[in-house]
Amino acid sequence: MSAASLALQAALYSALAADVDVQAALGSPPRIYDAVPRNAAMPYLVLGDDRETDAGTVTGPASVHRFTVHIWSRTPGHGEVKAIAAAVIAALDAAALSPSGFTLTGPYFLGADYGRRNDGRTWHATLSFRALLEQD
Repeated sequence: MSAASLALQAALYSALAADVDVQAALGSPPRIYDAVPRNAAMPYLVLGDDRETDAGTVTGPASVHRFTVHIWSRTPGHGEVKAIAAAVIAALDAAALSPSGFTLTGPYFLGADYGRRNDGRTWHATLSFRALLEQD
């Protein structure tokens, strides 16, 4: 994981953990994970995969990040994961993220997928975002 990717992940975690609507949905402290603990209570959020590509120019290093946020629930129906998704999107839209050592443009919400897992009782949302980080 590059320094930019790690800085972005830390900034995302901080912004989501501090948001009152995210806390209302996921507890305080909110259940936000990189690696989900065994027997974690639901609902919870996972900071997902991050694809990083070079966007550097003659003015300096930069990278574009496409990353995902996953939301998991066992409340029947899509309602809970969609409500949490709305809170996450709003939190990241409103946050003044400051990844250490980088200037951030974004994140921009790209889309969401919602569905029920094969077990028939677990609901999942995958949110996709894009961000540009330029090294300070």
